[in-house]
Amino acid sequence: MSRSPNPPTRARSVVALVATDITRTYADRVVLDGVSITAAPGRRIGLVGDNGSGKSTLLRLLAGLDDPDAGRIVRPANTALLEQDLRQPPETTIHEVVEDALAELRELAQEVQELSALVQRLPDDAALVREYGDVLELAHMREAWDADHRVARVMRGLGLHDFERSRAIGTLSGGERARVAMAALLVRQPEALLLDEPTNHLDEAGLEFVERHLCQLSGVLVVSSHDRAFLDAVCTDIVDIDPSRHGVTRFGGSFGTYLVAKRRARQEWERAWQQQETERALLESTIAGGGGRRDVHERARRDNDKKGQSSRDGRAQAAVARRIRDLRSKLAVLDRDGVAKPPAALSFRAAVGAALEGDEPLVRITGLAFEGRIGRQTFEIRPRDRLLLSGPNGSGKSTLIDLLTGELEPTSGVVEYAEGVRIGVLPQDPEFPADDTPNDVYRAAADGRDDVPELADLGLLDEADLDRPMGELSEGQRRRVAIAMLIAGAPHVLLLDEPTNHLSPSFVSDLEVALDAADAAVVIVSHDRWLRARWMGRELRVDA
Repeated sequence: MSRSPNPPTRARSVVALVATDITRTYADRVVLDGVSITAAPGRRIGLVGDNGSGKSTLLRLLAGLDDPDAGRIVRPANTALLEQDLRQPPETTIHEVVEDALAELRELAQEVQELSALVQRLPDDAALVREYGDVLELAHMREAWDADHRVARVMRGLGLHDFERSRAIGTLSGGERARVAMAALLVRQPEALLLDEPTNHLDEAGLEFVERHLCQLSGVLVVSSHDRAFLDAVCTDIVDIDPSRHGVTRFGGSFGTYLVAKRRARQEWERAWQQQETERALLESTIAGGGGRRDVHERARRDNDKKGQSSRDGRAQAAVARRIRDLRSKLAVLDRDGVAKPPAALSFRAAVGAALEGDEPLVRITGLAFEGRIGRQTFEIRPRDRLLLSGPNGSGKSTLIDLLTGELEPTSGVVEYAEGVRIGVLPQDPEFPADDTPNDVYRAAADGRDDVPELADLGLLDEADLDRPMGELSEGQRRRVAIAMLIAGAPHVLLLDEPTNHLSPSFVSDLEVALDAADAAVVIVSHDRWLRARWMGRELRVDA
């Protein structure tokens, strides 16, 4: 091993991952605008936001796989991003993928061994001893000597231990390749680990393993995920880049702590706005009343009966004019710099009518079956019912929703609806005419009724997006429009198929609160661990 006269030192990395005033634009769309974020070693940051809000873009910028249009990023020397698939050719074996991930750690362990031999020969070389100490510390930090044991743990934890290491990755399914990609990154153990939706393709055991593994890391972790249970188990901080906000907002603590802080911030916002509007009403009332002209003139008359009355009246009028100017100036400041009105809280109100009266079933399902997908089902949906459809993938839960809506004809059995009952459906992938705007779609769902709030008042979309073609919106934005349609339609029964998909975790939590308070009956299909763990209603097992 040859050495330079003054070899560079390699101190243990304590470098934070820091992005300052990052801006990134694609075509004419600003995805990130002046975003700043600091991720220190030992902190595990969760990014939350709808699809299209810029989370994946930010992760690619942090990893150095893309360059910002403006701003600066400082990152640890060893920073890696989990991508959803492997870049290696399809003939690459699982063993080769893992060894490629370990190459740097193998080199680090070898360098420690070679430096150790040099130090034994040259114990008085202070620079060499310092370098040896730095490299040794880095090797310990990255657990270079535990690499082979880590491979075994990670492969077992991700359900890959039974796979032949000689198997080519081209023979694996998409989910299996994603798990191999995850394994490669976890065994590599970089100083800064960036993950984009890491819970995709993981079963319950895999999720628990990844959560435990990430919580034990000492380096930087930044993760984007819609999985609230995962965020709550892993993260020490939450960064909200929800599209309804501007910039980013950081909250310290787990996801559960973040929800509490967010609700408190909303309450404070509402309180500040109410106080402002009370002040506004007082200003407007005082201005309309002449700015207290009567009080000013009364004081002027009390000063003296007649002497100098004209002069006093002139001074009084000037004082009134000054006071009105001051009041109008304060009102202008409120209009310009005041607290914005909070968007209306999400709310589902069923249409008034016979369907809400009494406890008669809204929907009766008798012997319902669909050949090959769902066995015979018999149950009722009553007013304000709460029903979770459960069962493994492929058991027919979404098929049952389609049968209830009439999208599919049953092989046997019947679905009977109470007179006047209105059904609202949120499919997994709502479809819209590409050229229609959110306002167009929402007005059509309102069907001319005047008791429906304006779409802009719901706070589901930025004002600039209300008249954009639906074809230009992200999945998360289109899903918000579909939810707005349910609000406009005022249904008595809500049929929701995976309602948390493509939505920011913070918005999903608001949606759950609204559904819990809804007048309508709610029927849900969901794999969301957070939702399922907190479900308080009935549960119906669906089997093929």
